[in-house]
Amino acid sequence: MSDRTIRAVIVAHGSPSDPDPQERAMQALAASVARHLPGADVTGVTLASADRFETALDRAAEGQGAPLVYPFFMARGWFTETFLRRRTGDRPAWQMAPFGLEPGLVGLAAGTLRNTLTQKAWAAGDTTLFLAAHGSRSNPASRDSALRIAPAIAEAAGLARVRVGFVEEAPFLAEAARDLGQAICLPFFALSASHVVEDIPEALAEARFGGPVLPPFIEHPGVDRVIAASLDRAARERRAA
Repeated sequence: MSDRTIRAVIVAHGSPSDPDPQERAMQALAASVARHLPGADVTGVTLASADRFETALDRAAEGQGAPLVYPFFMARGWFTETFLRRRTGDRPAWQMAPFGLEPGLVGLAAGTLRNTLTQKAWAAGDTTLFLAAHGSRSNPASRDSALRIAPAIAEAAGLARVRVGFVEEAPFLAEAARDLGQAICLPFFALSASHVVEDIPEALAEARFGGPVLPPFIEHPGVDRVIAASLDRAARERRAA
């Protein structure tokens, strides 16, 4: 995969109270993505660090036209469709669909699940997928995205059952994670932020969930290839338009 014209900014929400760890994680992700796109200029930033997104856009666009903007978010919503576009302003940019809508996301998650099944010596047909998602009382897209993709991931991994729970709406995590038997928890989150490191473990402990808990998607093997392929497709589509 090679396109020397690709210039892209991968942007995540970030953590305003402690932005640096996620900034470093996004920089590392961008470097991994760029290794699959020789000659490309790929930058990773969060919206939590003041002006870093805008600075990255300005640098990527210098004399080159509109760079690709890749939202490392799990659903379309206020942050991608309003806040991110507001931060972009009148800068030239080509905003792509968020990571949560990636065609390769199902295969990525299923691969991680199959690896976990192998490590545990568990049969897929005896195992439940528990998808721990954000949800939102005000934005149905967050809930709908999780409910739509969960059965597809379970089917791709060969799991017989699936259940979905949410941080911010019913069914809440602690309720949904009860009495699942042999199960694997897949956090439907891009980065390792407070929901992943605090809310999900607390809810699973309350539910007495004893199965393995997978990492957020930034830590899944192959996530860089999925994003690189998407950037490559977008660049080709722009040239063909």
